[in-house]
Amino acid sequence: MGILFEKFTINGMVLRNRLIRSATWEGMCEPDGRPTQRLIDCYRTLAEGGVGLIITGYTFVSREGKQLPGTMGIHVDDFAEEMRTLTKAVHEAGGKVCIQLVHVGGQTDSKNAGQRPLAPSSIKVDQFPEQPDELFKEEIARLVTSFAAGAHRAKDYGFDAVQLHSAHGYLINQFLSPLTNRRTDEYGGPIENRCRFLLEVYRAVRQAVGTDFPVMIKLNGCDNLEGGLSAEDALFTAKALAAEGIDAIEVSGGTPASGSQSPVRTKIDTVEQEGYNLALAKEVKAKVGCPVFSVGGFRSLDVAQQALAKGLDGVALSRPLIWEPDLPQRWQSGDATRAKCISCNCCFRPGLKEGGIRCVVKD
Repeated sequence: MGILFEKFTINGMVLRNRLIRSATWEGMCEPDGRPTQRLIDCYRTLAEGGVGLIITGYTFVSREGKQLPGTMGIHVDDFAEEMRTLTKAVHEAGGKVCIQLVHVGGQTDSKNAGQRPLAPSSIKVDQFPEQPDELFKEEIARLVTSFAAGAHRAKDYGFDAVQLHSAHGYLINQFLSPLTNRRTDEYGGPIENRCRFLLEVYRAVRQAVGTDFPVMIKLNGCDNLEGGLSAEDALFTAKALAAEGIDAIEVSGGTPASGSQSPVRTKIDTVEQEGYNLALAKEVKAKVGCPVFSVGGFRSLDVAQQALAKGLDGVALSRPLIWEPDLPQRWQSGDATRAKCISCNCCFRPGLKEGGIRCVVKD
């Protein structure tokens, strides 16, 4: 079935195909962030369905970096047994699993964070539920260490890769965006300064896991928001990451405040609406040498194949795999029917089918 179902390697991690399950909040962990058997079974099912790489739901690296109930945490050593059971289940099903590391910054509230939220600047913007406290430099250094510690745990627990979440308005994206980063020190101002926190996190993570372990990133190609991260600054950041040795970039776009300025749709009813971040991903791919994936609205085998024909290295999707975890097997078998999840007005409602996860996070 062409290049989509050929094996692909990212820094020694061999994937059986170029279909990637993009991160989705499942809400299947204990209140403290401990994975449950239900989450482990969910990932096992995805692996059995044939997807090349599973990227976990966003996993907080520090307690105050949690956004939603049921989110997974890797901020402590307490969950080692459950984490190893999770990675073993995926591997026994023939899959690979990458953990997505996040701190949500100002995009949480005091109830979920357990304290007043932290952000690059103490400002109230549309995407913040409440006004956060500005991070002191000592706190920035602590968070860099938290990302590195989370990555070290992930490698020890058997995860095949880590992905830094630098999209959708979370903390790293907040540093990159001039809308949410109003600092006047070395972390604010021009893009060279605004990407400082991200590069410090990447370097610390790389040191923690070594050169032979895949470190990837989910990066907004544009915030699609007036005053937010521009496509030009996103390209600068992508090139800086590539120069540092990032192993792969998943290109997304938008924040909760993007609204009508964002191409993200709640309905993907036509082929023309699919792959709405594809143009941004192509721009990034033209500037870097590492693998680049596109995420956003893919529902058809033909559109996924077209993305690869245009030079991308993989296609990431999520909502279709909620409905059909065995979609990769179906497409590979020759059944090219569009994914069943062709429209999505289900956000923030309970699971769509018995035992299913909540379809809530943009893919």
